[in-house]
Amino acid sequence: MSSRYSRRSFIVTTGLASCAALAAGRAAWGSPGEKMRLGLVTYLWGRDWDLPTLIANCEKTGMEGVELRTQHAHRVEPNLSADERANVRKRFADSPVVLVGLGTNQAYHYPDPAVLRKSIEDTKAFIKLSHDVGGLGVKVKPNDLPKNVPPEKTIVQIGEALNEVAAFGADYGQRIRLEVHGGCAPLPIMKKIMDVAAHPNVGVCWNSNAEDLRGEGLVHNFNLVKDRLADTVHVRELNLGDYPFQELMDLLVGMDYAGWILLECRTEPPDRVAALKEQREVWRRMIAAAQAKVAS
Repeated sequence: MSSRYSRRSFIVTTGLASCAALAAGRAAWGSPGEKMRLGLVTYLWGRDWDLPTLIANCEKTGMEGVELRTQHAHRVEPNLSADERANVRKRFADSPVVLVGLGTNQAYHYPDPAVLRKSIEDTKAFIKLSHDVGGLGVKVKPNDLPKNVPPEKTIVQIGEALNEVAAFGADYGQRIRLEVHGGCAPLPIMKKIMDVAAHPNVGVCWNSNAEDLRGEGLVHNFNLVKDRLADTVHVRELNLGDYPFQELMDLLVGMDYAGWILLECRTEPPDRVAALKEQREVWRRMIAAAQAKVAS
């Protein structure tokens, strides 16, 4: 390991290498899971809200933070000028809502070296943007295992690209969150990627996929990446569908996870503000139930 790599690793004071490390102060903090915070991903429910509306609606609904997806109505993109970036930063600074980070579509599975290099450089542009607007990190994707390429070769390529952007992000105080997504969504594949992506500034963004339940089941798959979880977890509507969200909350509370639970909702409710308020109440009940299990 190079000395430069070691210095960058040291810079990441909060760390993403292990949520166990984030939770080391359980005795001082009190009830397990109490450091988790609920926020919104602007996937569908916030896609057409401009930035002032988005922040206002988060305030109304108790969403403590937000991950801004690229190419949505809030228009927080790398082409913003310095003044525009300062304005975004100020809007969040003047609000209790935290800019958790930026959700990008950058991925590192491409067989074409030029395409791969462009995605890495584009990721660095988002890292600079997140830093300038006051964000905490950048979400990226693996995102696939291309045909006619040995899977292990792609896995190593993704992991090495992540090490590069994670080191770059550390210099800007920006965490790198690898979303469990696409053809790499099975957790055994994600674990292999993270075994290569050893830089402590990159972690797994759990994404609540159907693949989580396959093979040996949720608990086994969760444990594969438990020690490399990032500070963001994506969930869908907590009271819809057949995904075992209560079991997921039990696992997160059980390890005293200290990150963000971000709603990445998929439905089209007539009143999204009311729907967000409902989701917050459902989440509170789930966390209380999980904490009661730990205490019993």
